[in-house]
Amino acid sequence: MSLRTGQPVATAVEPIINPNNLKIEGFYCTDKFSKDELVLLYQDIRDVIAQGFVVDDHAVLVEAHELVRLKDVMKLGFTLIGKPVVTVGKERVGKVNDYATEMETMYIQKLYVGQSVLKSFSGGSLGVDRTQINEITDKKIIINELLKGTPARAGAVA
Repeated sequence: MSLRTGQPVATAVEPIINPNNLKIEGFYCTDKFSKDELVLLYQDIRDVIAQGFVVDDHAVLVEAHELVRLKDVMKLGFTLIGKPVVTVGKERVGKVNDYATEMETMYIQKLYVGQSVLKSFSGGSLGVDRTQINEITDKKIIINELLKGTPARAGAVA
């Protein structure tokens, strides 16, 4: 949404994620007028509202080839959704199905990992904080070992 016109200028399609620091550097967008693929850098986002991102105007959208600093990151084409998550001990945890971002800096703070029905009776997601991530590769995300729950015992404490 443009602050100047109050109208949509593009549709954000996919985030540009830097796997080295888990930061969203920007978004690939489809231009409302020309239908070209353009890039919206995170620092050009003024606000986030229910309808989407608020920007000054259409002029903040740029063509990908103009972003020399982000060339290597964009070439990687890194995506988080669907990426397998394993522990350092090679135990399969699940796949990333969502993530939470700190909006001021656009750093990804938490990964939500969908677990198999066998691992999670509720079939819900496991939250993995960015501090638990050990390594990120092209094929998977390696996290520190998960804490295992200990079964509760019934009985009186002496």
